[in-house]
Amino acid sequence: MSAPNDVVLYEVSERIATITLNRPEARNALSSEVLRLLPERMREADADDSVDVVIITGTDPAFCAGLDLKELGSTGGNLGATGADGRPNRDGVRGPFPAMAKPLIGAVNGVAITGGFELALNCDFLIASERAKFGDTHSRVGVMPGWGLTVLLPQAIGVRRAREMSYTGNFMLAEEALQFGLVNHVVSHDELMPVTRQLARDIIGNEQAGVRQMKATYDEITAESDGWQIEATNASRWQREMFSPDQVEARRRAIQERGRTM
Repeated sequence: MSAPNDVVLYEVSERIATITLNRPEARNALSSEVLRLLPERMREADADDSVDVVIITGTDPAFCAGLDLKELGSTGGNLGATGADGRPNRDGVRGPFPAMAKPLIGAVNGVAITGGFELALNCDFLIASERAKFGDTHSRVGVMPGWGLTVLLPQAIGVRRAREMSYTGNFMLAEEALQFGLVNHVVSHDELMPVTRQLARDIIGNEQAGVRQMKATYDEITAESDGWQIEATNASRWQREMFSPDQVEARRRAIQERGRTM
């Protein structure tokens, strides 16, 4: 178990591991510390014989606002962490998470933006609070997806809607996300964790070797390895040739001055 002030919380009960991003003052933005701890917690859950299902969520009011733009605009150190620039992570897989054998449910309690949106997309399925919002704002600040957004978002909602989200940076609200198939259920905010945990218990009631084989089969069928490689190549080239922490900081300040949500 983790301490209450840890930036990534970890709790196990009823064979469910709950991993909570815990930087509410920064809308759970992904600092280098978060990006170090998050995969550690996920490996811990996947290796724990007392865990069958993993839930990832955020401390209110946000699910995750993406990469911490203050750090990104100063050192850029969090961009290369865990393969956020498209490179394979330490487990040899692309994306924000290590290889997971156990089902991973995203409980989206608030905004899921850019890198935070990619965290959600990499879950097996999503349950959304009525307060949830989803947005791809990579193009607003001059960074490129490296965790599979250009593969996973079209899989979820279709390529034309995905292009609109990425080109405009406009947000999708919870009910629209349900309509387009991005999330499985939308529930009242107070019911988000109870409903998500009940679905986890429904999974736990099944034969776990069969569940994990089913997950592995779905993962293999939907892998689209060529698409991930194209995104990784483009993300790495963009970071090498076009990325500038100074420009990111200037864009961040300009967005804040206009009052536009990141």
